[in-house]
Amino acid sequence: MRINNLKINGFGKIEDKEIELKNNINLIYGENESGKSTIINFIEGMFYGISKNKNKKEFSNFEKYKPWGEKEFSGKITYTLDNNEKYEIFRDFNKKNPKIYKEGIEISKEFNIDKNKGSEFFIEHTGIDEEVFLSTTLIQQNEVVLEQSEQNILTQKITNILSTGEENISYKKTNDKLSKKLVEEVGTDRTVGRPINVVNEKIEKLNKEKQNIQVNTEQEKNLQNSKQKLKNKLEELQIKINLIKEISKNKNEENLQKEKIGINNEILKEEKNKIIDIEDKIQENLSNKENEKTINIIIIIATILINIILFLFLKNKIITIASILIATIMIIFNIFRIIQKNKKIIEKQKNKKANLAEIKGIKNNIEKIKENINKINKEINEKNNIEKNIIKNKYKDKIDEEEIENLFKEDMEEINSILEDLNNDVSSTRMQNYKTEIEFNSITQQLEEKARIEEQLQNNIEQKEELLNLEKCINIAKTSLEKAYSKMKSEITPKFTKNLSNNINEISNGKYNNIKFIDGQGLIVELENGEYVNANRLSIGTIDQLYFSLRLSAIQEIAKENMPIILDESFAFYDDLRLSNILRYFSKEFKQNQIIIFTCSKREKEILEKNGIEYNYIELGSK
Repeated sequence: MRINNLKINGFGKIEDKEIELKNNINLIYGENESGKSTIINFIEGMFYGISKNKNKKEFSNFEKYKPWGEKEFSGKITYTLDNNEKYEIFRDFNKKNPKIYKEGIEISKEFNIDKNKGSEFFIEHTGIDEEVFLSTTLIQQNEVVLEQSEQNILTQKITNILSTGEENISYKKTNDKLSKKLVEEVGTDRTVGRPINVVNEKIEKLNKEKQNIQVNTEQEKNLQNSKQKLKNKLEELQIKINLIKEISKNKNEENLQKEKIGINNEILKEEKNKIIDIEDKIQENLSNKENEKTINIIIIIATILINIILFLFLKNKIITIASILIATIMIIFNIFRIIQKNKKIIEKQKNKKANLAEIKGIKNNIEKIKENINKINKEINEKNNIEKNIIKNKYKDKIDEEEIENLFKEDMEEINSILEDLNNDVSSTRMQNYKTEIEFNSITQQLEEKARIEEQLQNNIEQKEELLNLEKCINIAKTSLEKAYSKMKSEITPKFTKNLSNNINEISNGKYNNIKFIDGQGLIVELENGEYVNANRLSIGTIDQLYFSLRLSAIQEIAKENMPIILDESFAFYDDLRLSNILRYFSKEFKQNQIIIFTCSKREKEILEKNGIEYNYIELGSK
């Protein structure tokens, strides 16, 4: 693929800038701080988006390159794939996803969209992600020139690429790290204090603790059933107690009413006795009256008879007169007495009338008392029937009706006796329930402890399974790494070393023409005299060339397209001979690749012209 056009509306300090790029070599010249790095970041941002993540930096790329104020933060890039399909990408950097056009028609929805990174159109076109793009296609000055102290690092990167395909991944270090990870994060049967050993000890300890708890859920279930039965019994007893209390209350109220009837009966009896007393008094008065009348008549008749006898037979006139006088006085006295008695009789007759009136009043009162007694009896019967029905309806679903009926027939003494028995039964049942509750709580606590142990045991078993899975994964990773490493050595590494040998041969004018990667030794280079030496023995410049050559080889192997090679001040420390060699090599061997060279030096331009190499020259600073 090749980039045709860059249109920067606003990115960093660059605005309204348009750059046309050609095939093969494009030389972009600009003084320091003229915006070369900004353009490179613009290209990367157009392909992959711009990150808002600071990644331990003071500012994110989004913050770094967003123009101040209300200026537009956008741009457009046009590129053509190897199959001549042309695409235009417009991106507003404030938004995650760009607009993608093909022949003027938007086709943005045809590409996969990652929820974090956005549209993956460029990955689908080229087969390389942003990380690979930065480690292959884009080569910057600090990636090809290192200090002497960093020579081993650069050599290691070359070795890594040859052995794993990634410059930052060493097979040996990765394998060692996996082995170390296996020991540290999992452990083995021979290790002590490692996760797998610790979890095994915990499992063994928890199993022993579990075995020491000799209770089971069946015991808990039986006790739970016993508790429920006792609870049901208490409820039944309490229902009977409540029933008997209500019956007792009903009977007490009935007895109170009957006491009222008894009081009324006593009053009735007293009233009847009053009548008898009054009637006896009346009868006595009548009897006394007849007797007194008879006596008075007898006295008068006797007095008259005596006076006649005396008058006829006594010759003594004085005595006769005296007797007659005495008899006359007696007659007069008796007549007076009779008169007095008649007055008393009249008084008694009045009293009799009063007594008869009183008897009538008492009889009326007696009738009222009888009516009250009948009323109370009726109220008792009605109330008893109502209360009995209420109680029956209330307890009919809980207690047999016949039993309720029988309880109503019992007297208060028997009711109290039943109530006492029930209360004793309640006390006994509560005591039994209390003991069952204590036993149940004890078993429950043991079962809770057992459940806690089982939970911990399960957690440790799961932890062990996770550790075993991790062990399995690490072993799979080690096996996969070994297989990949073997495949890399047999299939990919030879291609890399061949390309690397060709590249370094061209760049070094035949000084180095054979490079091998030997397991355990690393990178081996054949000198002009036929001697093989370890790459660490070469000069920094030569190692730089090896590394640069390897990056070029990686570009040819990894991407689905002939990717542009973007070089940012990559030759700042090359001498003129090496620079001439590399530029000629580019023009000769990388005709299918677009070369974009950013530089602040005129040397590249002079050498290109001296060697008659065609190039597209762009000088920054003008629109």
